[in-house]
Amino acid sequence: MDLGLTGRWALVCAASKGLGAGCAEALAGEGVNVVITARGEEALQAQAAKLRAANPGVQVIAVAGDITTEAGRAAALAAAPQIDILVNNAGGPPPGDFRDWEREQWIAALDANMLTPIALIKATVDAMAARGFGRIVNITSGAVKAPIDVLGLSNGARSGLTGFVAGLSRQSRIAGRNVTINNLLPGAFDTERLQKTMVAGAQKSGQALDEVRAKRMAGIPAQRFGSAEEFGAICALMCSAHAGYLTGQNILLDGGAYPGTF
Repeated sequence: MDLGLTGRWALVCAASKGLGAGCAEALAGEGVNVVITARGEEALQAQAAKLRAANPGVQVIAVAGDITTEAGRAAALAAAPQIDILVNNAGGPPPGDFRDWEREQWIAALDANMLTPIALIKATVDAMAARGFGRIVNITSGAVKAPIDVLGLSNGARSGLTGFVAGLSRQSRIAGRNVTINNLLPGAFDTERLQKTMVAGAQKSGQALDEVRAKRMAGIPAQRFGSAEEFGAICALMCSAHAGYLTGQNILLDGGAYPGTF
């Protein structure tokens, strides 16, 4: 299927590796020019080179910086002539006990996982509406549907973004102008973050890493972890010209791990 995206411009955040990289690769593969951001210059440039080699017909611009800062956002937004597609993404805050978190930790979580996406939406959505096309995908977490007790910072910040998007996406001056805003909720994907989490779990429990990995996969009906490539493919489909009637939704991609009906 032709997704109808050739020549569009996308800003993909935290795209040097993991799920952000998967989204950038899928979009570039559909003929989308991409601006990719991340804090690590070396990994970001390596990813940019990979994208250029695989997609010689598209423009790839790498902007190293912290997207959670005003300066980082300004640099990323200025790198493209326009933003037709925005993929919001940022690493999740650390796990822990809420009794140990002070205001500083809460503000950092809100800045990264709620306020930064909102700021980028604010900077791009009206111009999208004026042009009559826009796709915004926020990478959040399956924990929005099924909260995880030790991820209170993430649960709170991402749920705040989810509530905000639910209202904004349904404004007629946005939805009525072919601009959609949706959330993509990953479950367990085989990324560096998941690997680090399992290593920490193995060290804490005294179990072998392979045992921890196998036990985690056994709890997923699909009996495996997701890949960044398939996550990116779903993101690209949500950004396609065919997805104009999909907005305000939380798309859970978790191999069937969430047990609920709704």
